[in-house]
Formats: sequence, structure tokens, C-alpha cells
Amino acid sequence: MRFMQFDIRTASDIGVALRAARKAQNLRQDDAAGSIGVSESFLGKVENGAESVHWGKLFQVLEGLGVHLAADIPDDAGQLFAREQTGQHARAARSERRRRLKEQADVS
Repeated sequence: MRFMQFDIRTASDIGVALRAARKAQNLRQDDAAGSIGVSESFLGKVENGAESVHWGKLFQVLEGLGVHLAADIPDDAGQLFAREQTGQHARAARSERRRRLKEQADVS
């Protein structure tokens, strides 16, 4: 799959990108929302550039429609970003392991 790059500067830009990705896949808004696991109302808000949406659901929609976001970060911030991101991923993995262990303990 090939990708084209566009500058994303506003919530509206994200909405335009997601609408284009959905339409390129010949998906109606209700069908796309259902297959991604969000409400049609939420997807509509995203596509219309609503200024306040739930970040987790937004990334769920991005993934579901195959849209990837990248950020241009100044070189002097790049190493800091990489360390922060690595630490954040490690914390999330530990939290997920604790959650699974708790679920297993609750089932036993």
C-alpha cells in the first residue's frame, strides 16, 4: 500500500483525511463506524472536525480506516521523545500485565 503525506494542522484536517479514507474504501459512515466499534455520531463528529473528541476513540478510528499520523519533531527534542515514548509503552505494558493477573485471580 502506498501512502501520501499531507500536513495536518487542525481537527478539521483530520476529519477530511478520515472521510477521504472511508470513501476510498467505499464505506458508508454507519458501516465504517460499526466495523470500527464507534458510534456513527462519533465518526460524524470526527469527520466534521469537532474540536473535542475522545483521544482513544479517535485513534481507534484512525487505525480502523488505515490512516497513520506522524509528527515532525525538532532534532533536539527527538531523543527526549523517544525516551518518553519508550517509558510510556513500558508503563502501559506493566499496567496491562497487572490487569490480566487481576482478572485471572478474580476468575479463580
